[in-house]
This record gives sequence, structure tokens and C-alpha cells, in this order.
Amino acid sequence: MPRRTATMLASTLILIALLCAGVLIPVPYSEMSPGPTVNTLGDARGEPVLHITGHKTYPTSGNLNMTTVRVTGADYDMNIVEAVYGWLAHDSVVVPHDTLYPDGKTEEQSTQENAEEFSQSQESAKVAALKELKIPVTSRVVVSTVVKDSAAEGVLHAGDVIKAVDGTAVGKPEDVAKLVTKHRPGQDVVFSVIPVKAAVAAEKAGKEPKGSRDVTLTTRKAPADPADPADPSGEDRAIVGIQAGTDHTFPFDVDIKLADVGGPSAGLMFSLGIVDKLTPGQLTGGKFIAGTGTIDDSGKVGPIGGIALKLVGARDAGARYFLTPDDNCSAAASDTPSGLTLVRVKTLDDAKKSLDKISAGDTAGLPSCSAG
Repeated sequence: MPRRTATMLASTLILIALLCAGVLIPVPYSEMSPGPTVNTLGDARGEPVLHITGHKTYPTSGNLNMTTVRVTGADYDMNIVEAVYGWLAHDSVVVPHDTLYPDGKTEEQSTQENAEEFSQSQESAKVAALKELKIPVTSRVVVSTVVKDSAAEGVLHAGDVIKAVDGTAVGKPEDVAKLVTKHRPGQDVVFSVIPVKAAVAAEKAGKEPKGSRDVTLTTRKAPADPADPADPSGEDRAIVGIQAGTDHTFPFDVDIKLADVGGPSAGLMFSLGIVDKLTPGQLTGGKFIAGTGTIDDSGKVGPIGGIALKLVGARDAGARYFLTPDDNCSAAASDTPSGLTLVRVKTLDDAKKSLDKISAGDTAGLPSCSAG
């Protein structure tokens, strides 16, 4: 066989071997890419995303799109070819697998956590929107979860309303932890609670639950917290084995229906959609506006992940303006898709005022994002 032919054959075989290796050998990476966007003022799968009953609503127009990021599953084995393609592509990001699924977290566990965050973001979105419109919302501190084999198991139950700890009234979930940790492990702590059954019965009757009973629990030593070097053993921290949360009672029904979406980052856009539906006029002025951002009960907007990918998804869907959390502004401004105007927001009220300007065509004064 001539030397040139042999060399070409060998090179071809090596190339085939490398391609096979690239396709067959898995690498410890996952891919993130722009996910679908959904208009919170519109429908999804044939039903309104925001469904409000028991209160007057008004016609809306335009778009207030929430944005998402699509990720590969925990069990998906990415190969070298896919990883290289992802690194080179502008509309995707390849990250270490442990970034999305730390400590061997399964896809099911991640999905469950995202679903819980999504549910909480919906509640906060409703509270923030109604507060923005000066519509009263009743809030109560409740037992959110009870840890198995803890001091509270069988004594306190999820949904119990916590009125006081050691006689001190509680107004926020964090008040409970502060009062419990004033004790040393082994000491007693007294919870004044309204049992969940009584609270549910009162809510069905349209009344605020009243009356409480005292429950005494003996605190235990907290487990070690590896993330806190100042607390390697937890021996100085007392716990009873509950997670406190907030339960809200709304004066009318606001249902958010959106399947196959998780995480907390749609909170801002849900709030704006609710505000638009509950107020006369059209908040968007018919414009296509997208955005992202977590939101808390007070209307404060928080940062999210995957901002660059959400910008691409919004631009591809047709958005002209993108409501951007203040803490994400620098990263967003460093790689903004053409034709998309970033609008910096810190609160729900900020976002609403910016939408008023966009609707009126007064875009020169919009708060902008800058790189660096």
C-alpha cells in the first residue's frame, strides 16, 4: 500500500475513533438554554394564567411575559461533542453538572424544590400585588413543616397558627426561630397555637381564627451545620423541629395556573399581571414587555439565575423591553440582545411606574442598566 494512502487511511481511522469517543464518552456537564416565555395576561393550554373571581377585573392588552431557562435532566449524559457545541453556541451555557444538581440531587428532588419555590412565589406575588393596590391581606405565622422524630412531631402540625412563643407575640416566621434559640438545648419552650382544624374551620366561615392553647416542648441540640464554621456542632443552638412560614387569607380568589414551570423567578411578572387585571386601563399600553425577578410580600424584587438566557428567550419571543432586577443589571447589560431595552427595577412599584412610562411613550426617563 502506498505510504500516502496508508497515512490517509490511518488519519481517517483516528478521526472516526475520536468522533466515536466524542459521542460515546460522557462528561460531567449540563446545558442551560432559553426556555419558553409565557404572557401572564394571556392563556396557557387553553385557560387563563391569572384567574380572578370575586372582584371586578378589567380588560388588558399587550404582553407581560415571564421568562424561563431550560436545563438538561440530572440523568442526562452529555458527551464531548455536545459540550463543545454548547460552549461555542451563543444561546446556551454549559456548566458543571454539580452546579445544577449538587450533592447527587436527583431530578425528582430538584423538580420538587422548584415546585415549592414556584408555589411560594405565587403567594408572594399575590400578596405584593394586593398590597400595591391597598387591598387588605390577612397574614398569619403558621407551622410550615414538622421534622420527623423531632420534639414537635405529634404535638404541632403543619397549618397550626403560631400566636406566641413564651408569651411573646410573633409577627414573622423568623420571630419563632429567634425566640426558640434564646433557650439552651434541653430547656422548655411554650408555643401558643391555634390548631389547624380550628384555623381551617374559621377560614371557611369567613372569620379570623381566635383562641389558642399552650403547648410545651423540650428543645433539643441542633445538628451540625457544615456551612457555618462558627457552629461546627450545633451544641449551642436549640431547636424544636419545625419550620415556620406565613399563611395568607385573601379577600377574593386569585388563581395562577401554569404547568411545567418551577422556581421563584416569575414572581414580579405575576404581580404585574394581577395589578393590570385589577385596575382600569392597560398597564402595557399594548407593548410587548418581558421580565424576571423574585418578589417578596413587601414587593421587593430579587435577583435570579440565567439572566443572559432569559434575555435571549424574551427577544426571540418578540419582547421590546425587559424588566431586570437591579442585582442582575450589570450582567444583563454586558450582553444585551439587539432590539431589547433593559429596564432596571428594585420594587414592584418601580416596575409599575416604568410600565406607565412605556405605555405613555416616555421611554427617555426609564431607569437603565449599565455594565461593569
